[in-house]
Amino acid sequence: MPKVAQKETAASPRQVWDALSDGWCYANWVVGASRIRNVDEAWPAVGSRIHHSVGLWPALLDDYTEVLSMTPERELVLRARAWIFGQAEIRLTLEPTTTGGCAMTMSEHVVAGVPSMLPDLVQEEVVLPRNRECLRRLALISERAIPGKPTA
Repeated sequence: MPKVAQKETAASPRQVWDALSDGWCYANWVVGASRIRNVDEAWPAVGSRIHHSVGLWPALLDDYTEVLSMTPERELVLRARAWIFGQAEIRLTLEPTTTGGCAMTMSEHVVAGVPSMLPDLVQEEVVLPRNRECLRRLALISERAIPGKPTA
């Protein structure tokens, strides 16, 4: 069974989806994305893109992430491009919890470029800490929408 990042949040699937639907917020939760250059108006519709940069200034690489499929408040599948580093398919799933929150799952698999030649197990081990941090950040952003929740 593939290793995936998982995180529960007090935010509802709707609140998490709202954060995912704000393409301008992408660099706030995606580790490695340093800035957003443009977001297609239709985001997160299938085929829409977020045009971003990765890296640290002044060594920034411009590329984009595209929506491959989506089910509102349930799943978002992305194809992220990072120039010479290849392309990865990212799957985010949202499941409601019995407490009204959301269980988030994130998996990533390199599908093009030199890193795609790495065995699946190695790829999973490399991206797991990054994806855990992505979900931690996404939870924090989503929880801001909870009425009465204190902010840190």
